[in-house]
Amino acid sequence: MRYEYTVETEDLAKYYYMGKYVVKALDGINLRVRRGEYLSIMGPSGSGKTTLFNMIGGLDRPTRGRVYIDEVDISKLDAYELAWLRCRKIGYVFQTFNLIPVLTALENVMLPMIFAGVPREQRIKKAIELLNAVGLGDRLHHKPGELSGGQQQRVAIARALANDPAIVLADEPTGNLDLNTGLEIINLMRTLNKEKGVTVITATHDLKMIDVSDRIVYIRDGKIERIETRAEVAVEA
Repeated sequence: MRYEYTVETEDLAKYYYMGKYVVKALDGINLRVRRGEYLSIMGPSGSGKTTLFNMIGGLDRPTRGRVYIDEVDISKLDAYELAWLRCRKIGYVFQTFNLIPVLTALENVMLPMIFAGVPREQRIKKAIELLNAVGLGDRLHHKPGELSGGQQQRVAIARALANDPAIVLADEPTGNLDLNTGLEIINLMRTLNKEKGVTVITATHDLKMIDVSDRIVYIRDGKIERIETRAEVAVEA
């Protein structure tokens, strides 16, 4: 059975208590993300973008509310089940790439497949296919220090796709890249979204992301300020 919505949040809240003060990083987020959608979460620093990203990815627990992945309430999963979800259902792309410096591009992409129990020959074949798909077929045996920022982010995207996730979460994926390289990464993610049918959710400041997003969610002070489609943004512009 395929669900219309791959991600749903209900009254999602995350509070941090600092003595007598309460910081409401998220305060009642209700959001539905369609399968195969490219969704961008935008807002100023401190608005709650990354916190929402972490909640959807199962990297943090909410103070209140629920997150559903394919209609499964992930707050009810134990540590093993949550690890399985993160390994097989979700791919992560981070602003700082988070590649392992002593491993080659090929080995970095193979790593998630090791945790998923994929046999070695299949890991190698799949990693080569993914690196070819992101335009790095000639950099298989280069380590991160031998690659440009854009190339490192391409490796990170290939790694995120290693276990055929339903969802790719990208936290400021162009934040450390120059203008042209950032645009290349955005277009690459959109192409992979269309070709593989992967749901892409990005937390970003990058206005170029609007051009490839199906919808844009604007967050301020831990709340959804508004949600717009790309067509609506174009009409406003």
